[in-house]
Amino acid sequence: MANTYQHDRARGRGVSPIFYWPVRVSFQLFFHVYFRMSRIGREYVPRKGPAIIASNHRSFFDPFLIACMARRPMYYVAKRELFEIHPALSWLLRTLGAFPVDRGRGDSEAIATIKELLARGELVLIFPEGTRTRPGLLAAPRRGVGRLALETGVPVIPVGIIGTEAIRRGWRIRPHKVRVRAGRELHFPQVESSTPAAAAIVTERVWACVKLQWAWLGGAVEPEHAPVRETVRAA
Repeated sequence: MANTYQHDRARGRGVSPIFYWPVRVSFQLFFHVYFRMSRIGREYVPRKGPAIIASNHRSFFDPFLIACMARRPMYYVAKRELFEIHPALSWLLRTLGAFPVDRGRGDSEAIATIKELLARGELVLIFPEGTRTRPGLLAAPRRGVGRLALETGVPVIPVGIIGTEAIRRGWRIRPHKVRVRAGRELHFPQVESSTPAAAAIVTERVWACVKLQWAWLGGAVEPEHAPVRETVRAA
């Protein structure tokens, strides 16, 4: 019942501008000062129209930091358990655009909410890894992002974020440099119902571009995905 309310809230009222923007501004100031946040490629995050933001995931703070890349509210999925900790946290998450997902199984309600948000022209953040991954290499993606890209036909913006894995030690929040980088949008043909094979192919394409953003920021990748950094000399 509680999850249904959270989804109805996201689909219906969405974020409350009265609360969202003051909280967002406060968070952004904190991120700039305490985390020395730098944002690269903000021009690739559309100012209007629907889009999926696909990113790697290292910390609880990732959604809030990535949301600072956009000049409008960004919605995102958060694990169901977070909404059950305390009513105040649940309210804050809803205010900042979150809605629950039941991890470990195909959550049809979360998929339906994402599709409805995209249909009305919103930005939706998805973490293809499905959960936080730290430290080391990025984890293998799940094919949900490919399915959504195909069945909605909206562009996908690949994003890499680095540094957030080091900012929390237990309940202590430590100052640490954080960087976020967005790449050019990806487009895929829209289909009424995607096959698992097609969704997997699109997911791999999206994830390869997320890896490029992550590698550009200095993240560890497999050798074949390492970015070329050599400078071309003039003849």
